[in-house]
Amino acid sequence: MLLDYARLTTREVRALTRLDDSKAHDAEQREALYPIVVRTAVRVAVTSRCVRGIDERGLHVTNLAALRDMLRRVAVPGTLCLVDGFRVGDCGHEQQAVVDGDARSAAIAAASVVAKVTRDRYMHRIADEFPGWDFRSHVGYSTPEHRATIAKLGITDLHRRSFQSIAYQQLAIEG
Repeated sequence: MLLDYARLTTREVRALTRLDDSKAHDAEQREALYPIVVRTAVRVAVTSRCVRGIDERGLHVTNLAALRDMLRRVAVPGTLCLVDGFRVGDCGHEQQAVVDGDARSAAIAAASVVAKVTRDRYMHRIADEFPGWDFRSHVGYSTPEHRATIAKLGITDLHRRSFQSIAYQQLAIEG
């Protein structure tokens, strides 16, 4: 994500100094940062991948492909793309892996906030389609409540079959 601080008020610049690993912020803090990040960003792109595709190709391979696609959409020719943790393969732009990138780069931290807020909002939108799952509170993360629901109700079409958690191991899951 390419950021343009010239678009910001002093208050917004101060807010962005709190950018860090999105997991270090609670949902309310991420929601507050989100509009500032989007307003600051020169380009923003978001993608999602389906459960079936993740199960077929694997999470890591799928994530790399998604990251390559996003770099192609947001990267400005001639710039260096900072990537969180590892290179994503040829995307037509020079890149540098930054270990713990979301804690060391404002652009990576901003992208992390956009990704997490977008995912959480999606989980809130689909919560009514899966009553009993309480996706509004845990948004699909492996909380004790979510694991207890898996043990009680099984898994939904949203759950990866290739993912093996303790709760999944308690179930007879057919691929």
